[in-house]
Amino acid sequence: MTGCEWVIEAHGCNAVGLSDQATLERLFTTLVDGMNLHPVAPALWHQFPGSGGITGLLLLSESHLACHSFPEYSSLCLNVFCCKPRPEYDFKTALHSLLGATKISVRKLERPYGE
Repeated sequence: MTGCEWVIEAHGCNAVGLSDQATLERLFTTLVDGMNLHPVAPALWHQFPGSGGITGLLLLSESHLACHSFPEYSSLCLNVFCCKPRPEYDFKTALHSLLGATKISVRKLERPYGE
């Protein structure tokens, strides 16, 4: 059995959206709904002073969803880990739609549990 992890970098994002917790909450909701994920508790959020970047973490029965926004660089780092294989998801469309991202890199990693 293997899990699946996506490591996503989004650049050219709207800096205002990256500083707005409600926007990032909508991103999490979009991913949860679109990937059929199952949160086990409400998301935790921390907004940093100065740059206004935000870190978010959502625990899932499948594992976790995490983001780190960098408004000063117009970028977002996103991580989604699921304990079992999942269908492909269109991260690029979601990030472009919600944050205006213009350059998006998606790396998919298979995470084997046995040797």
